[in-house]
Amino acid sequence: MKHQTSSRLIAAGFAATCAASAQIAAAAGFALIEQSGSGMGNAFAGAAATAEDASTVFFNPAGMSYLPGPQIVVAGHAVNLSTEFTNTGSSPVGGGNGGNAGDLLFVPNLYFAMPIGAFAFGIGANAPFGLATEYDSTWVGRFQGIKSELTTVNINPSVSYKINDMFSVGGGVNYQRTDVELTNAVALAPLVFGASSLKADDDAWGWNLGVIAQISPDMRVGFSYRSPIKYELEGDITVTGPTGAVVAPASEPARADVTFPDMFSVGVMQKFNDKWDFMGDITFTHWNHVDTIDVFGLRTGQQKDQLVLKLENSWRIAFGLNYHYNDRWTFKGGAAWDQSPVNDVYRTVRLPDEDRYWVSIGAKYRFNNKFSVDLGYAHLFVNDTSINQTRTQFNSTFTTTVRGDYEASVDLFSLQLTYTF
Repeated sequence: MKHQTSSRLIAAGFAATCAASAQIAAAAGFALIEQSGSGMGNAFAGAAATAEDASTVFFNPAGMSYLPGPQIVVAGHAVNLSTEFTNTGSSPVGGGNGGNAGDLLFVPNLYFAMPIGAFAFGIGANAPFGLATEYDSTWVGRFQGIKSELTTVNINPSVSYKINDMFSVGGGVNYQRTDVELTNAVALAPLVFGASSLKADDDAWGWNLGVIAQISPDMRVGFSYRSPIKYELEGDITVTGPTGAVVAPASEPARADVTFPDMFSVGVMQKFNDKWDFMGDITFTHWNHVDTIDVFGLRTGQQKDQLVLKLENSWRIAFGLNYHYNDRWTFKGGAAWDQSPVNDVYRTVRLPDEDRYWVSIGAKYRFNNKFSVDLGYAHLFVNDTSINQTRTQFNSTFTTTVRGDYEASVDLFSLQLTYTF
């Protein structure tokens, strides 16, 4: 009966996670590092090595070998992103600054792991990528973008094996689904304007692997890798006129191919004494997979649009500390530098990203040796940036320029429940 109850709880949690997939990027680019509540307090420093709980399924599956027993983790993150634009000479003239293009959204995670002898098995449900920006529909940059939304759901079954007291290895497969919606205003004829909406989705597969080395009783080093994932997005382009009626000749099924980046992380965890732990890591993300995205109509075979992003590879460096106040309370802190993959020359209104600097705090409270709660908060300082982007509407001579400045910031709040059976 106990096993059946646990199984029903796990299944219900997975369904809730998939239904509430993430829609906003709080890491650089459109990646989401918010994959556990326990890691938030340390700015996710050393996540490839800590193996603090079952969320290691995402960060490094080899870490499942270090868990004390079967464990379930349920976490949620409130992401409050503020993105504001100030016009400094966009054309054509007309329209406002777009309001706050950010939003308050929710990112969930769910993990289950079970050690069995030298092996351990686990599964995670999360959202590794997400993006949501939405301006007022009449803003000055409406012809280059109004709404940009990317959502993902990732299911990640994994296995690990403890080779000996020093080394553990692990790996998993990732079934991932993504949905994309892009809207913008269009010129249909001289002084006649309408709107265009692209909605597309696809399912794809990837994989991840990791190694952890227990260098000494007090020092652990981890290496993890997540593969790129290639999508063949298919959906529909819908063009509407000034009255909202569909313009049938310009509307049709469409396709666009895109590859989400792979990433490699090296992490370390060092216990100084019974009170203090240090964590650190370096993560490399292979963003130059995301270059130019071409959108083709499936009925006509003609190219309908082109998104020139030309993202560049980026790094993330994080450091964190734990203070074990007593057997029940652990207090956490961390900082990180998160490099943006956006090239200044190719910055777009859909992804007006810049480097981010994390400052985070958190706490873990253990009710007993089975149940614990983690709380975390992080503020992300985002560098002010500017945009000077000129685009000619595809298959048209209508040209617009968005020129102005962006100010942004992010606040993250996390709650995690961990239960060991």
